[in-house]
Amino acid sequence: MTTPSRRSVLQAIAASAVASLAPASSQAQADAALASTKFRLGVDERAKAVQRLTQYFHENATKLLRPAQGHLRYPSISPSLPHSQYSTELWDWDTLWTTLGLLQTSSKAGDQVLRRQVIEHARGSLLNFFDHQDHDGRIPMLISVSNPDPLHCLGGAAPHKENQAKPVLAQLALLVSHEIGYNWLVPHFDNLLLFFRSWETNNRSHTGLLVWGDDVAIGNDNDPTTFGRPFFSSANLLLNTLWHQDLQAAAELAAQLGLHSHETELREKAHSVAEATQRCCWDPRDQFFYTADVQCVDRRSELIPDVPRGMAMSWSSLPLRIQTFTGFLPMWCGIATSEQAHALAMHQRNTKTFCANTGVRSLSAQESMYSLASSTNPSNWLGPIWIIVNYFVWSGLKRYGMNDDAEVLADKTIHLLDRDLAATGSLNEYYHPDTGEALSHRGFMDWNLLVLAMS
Repeated sequence: MTTPSRRSVLQAIAASAVASLAPASSQAQADAALASTKFRLGVDERAKAVQRLTQYFHENATKLLRPAQGHLRYPSISPSLPHSQYSTELWDWDTLWTTLGLLQTSSKAGDQVLRRQVIEHARGSLLNFFDHQDHDGRIPMLISVSNPDPLHCLGGAAPHKENQAKPVLAQLALLVSHEIGYNWLVPHFDNLLLFFRSWETNNRSHTGLLVWGDDVAIGNDNDPTTFGRPFFSSANLLLNTLWHQDLQAAAELAAQLGLHSHETELREKAHSVAEATQRCCWDPRDQFFYTADVQCVDRRSELIPDVPRGMAMSWSSLPLRIQTFTGFLPMWCGIATSEQAHALAMHQRNTKTFCANTGVRSLSAQESMYSLASSTNPSNWLGPIWIIVNYFVWSGLKRYGMNDDAEVLADKTIHLLDRDLAATGSLNEYYHPDTGEALSHRGFMDWNLLVLAMS
């Protein structure tokens, strides 16, 4: 790490002195100023770290490209190295992030052959998902070489409480189409529309937001706003921001295919999701977005039918006021207003809640369920650093022009992974927010590759 300049140290000291006379929000700003001077990389130091990471990713990239095998009848993309956890599995959103990261790797390395291979395997991954789509449009979120539906996503009866693939497939299709054109998608666009219809039929709540059926494999496994909660109750922000982005991506695909009526409909649906997120999830008191509980029902006619009604129940959902990283996602996908984005940036600067030595905590350190335990089933999203969380927040900061904050977060992420690579010769799934200690699954690649986008 580079030594902070005399000027930056004096600025930090001044900020700390002022903070002793300031309210809590100013104290958070002072903490952020001190953190910023500690975690900036020098230009040369950063370049060398990125070079080492790029070399590691490039050397291992083709190991993530899996040939057709077993129930995966088309070439596909693995999220981890051979013989590691997940290496024989095709996961929904992991495929999107791994593809994006591998494309970044090919760009950094100047390897066009790798780029073509990545696109071939990303396209094959989509075809594998469509290959296992049922007649209602539902798609497994996980397909393995030996099992077409290990999580039983396609079981049960409507409305299906069993979760299916996350809405990321249009985003993956758009990545592929940017590289090879759109004609390949013509015979498969109806698969996307049917997939969307299955989400709306089974999981669209009265608020206009999607809800998870159960809490199996929701991405951020043990998010307290969904994990252990009643079926169909949680309008999770991760689910709905992915849904918003997938609708936008599908609209772009429709436009490129000349399907303008579909384009209009898809854009309108994305706009409705954004409006519902603002209405149900933004908390003006806390200046934060929360997952919504949609179980609010006026039961007076059922419970006291003979008593005249007074005022109406004016709310259809309630915010689940648990501060998890998903509160930053409306900034990532552009739903947040500029004012809201700057309020969210204050949260990510607060060292008492989200701001850690190695990035953005997956859960605020002030929540009672905060834990840094190593766990599988569920993986632990109750505080550890996940590179996908750093990437989401970094992307949102960049989108809203908060480049200094974004660069601090990028430096932390680059340094964390470079240090892990030097110490273990590999990368891991998630990390201790204060020490950077690897907590789970050596050989994990997946969204760790996105550090190259941040560099």
